Amino acid sequence: MAATISLGVSSYSFHERMSAGDMDLFDAITWLGDSEAEHLELAILGDEADSPIPNIASDPAFIERVRAAADSAGIVLSNLAVGAQFWAPEPVDVRAAIERVKQYVDLASRLGISMMRHDVVAHGNHVGDDTPLFEAAFPHIVAASKEVARYAATKGVTTSLENHGFFVQSADRVRRIVHAVDEPNFKTTLDVGNFVCVDEDPAAVVPLNLPYAMIVHFKDFYIRDTDPGEGWFRSRGGKYLRGAIIGNGDLDLASVARSVMDSGYEGFASIEFEGTEDCLLGIERGLANTRRLLGTATAQQQTTRRSPT
Repeated sequence: MAATISLGVSSYSFHERMSAGDMDLFDAITWLGDSEAEHLELAILGDEADSPIPNIASDPAFIERVRAAADSAGIVLSNLAVGAQFWAPEPVDVRAAIERVKQYVDLASRLGISMMRHDVVAHGNHVGDDTPLFEAAFPHIVAASKEVARYAATKGVTTSLENHGFFVQSADRVRRIVHAVDEPNFKTTLDVGNFVCVDEDPAAVVPLNLPYAMIVHFKDFYIRDTDPGEGWFRSRGGKYLRGAIIGNGDLDLASVARSVMDSGYEGFASIEFEGTEDCLLGIERGLANTRRLLGTATAQQQTTRRSPT
């Protein structure tokens, strides 16, 4: 793997064990310190009061302990991911949502994190053609994201929008928002697998969004046309999806890895495991397979450059 890409893990990958109480964040940091991972993304899920991840309701001493544990393990805290809602079909308190995200910018700064992903709408699909809804939401999303990005710039933090949640998941909608916000420190958290949730081919659309990537997530899915039974969810177009160990699923991750390397992307790449296998197994194999995919892409790139014209 090229030395310009630092490979790590999203804390979401440990969700199975953390939610069961089998591990806490400090256990995860220790585990990562003994692995080949180089960094950790902190993803806050659910109610902040119950989150095992540092959040704006956390005791300041806990926040400092997390930062110290990562330093001790040699693990960089790379990104802080939080939910946010700047628009909904029914009225929402946008001012409160913006101020809350700004508090998370402050938290990222306290943790020594220079990147932050925030959502812009709640997760969920809208029946039928949601284009009119997106056009109605668009100016509100842009205005709020711009205000947050400008505040984050004063703290040395880059903010981003991720392609997930169905409503803003497609590659073109993400790019439209990034271009409209038009702030140098506002980019996208580029999850290479999430595009299949809106029936887009990652091999085709990842290259389009790579120029705007703040961080890259590697993820894999199994995809089926007919109902395989329990444990699957459906894409916007009706495909059946289930998380897979990276490299074991149906996505053309070899093509995606080549696109990442060919783009000249430099920075953090994370695995995000959502499969049904034990999460530690999924993380371990996912790290190895992602490193292999990126390494293979690098080798092919070098062979191409050496080939006679």
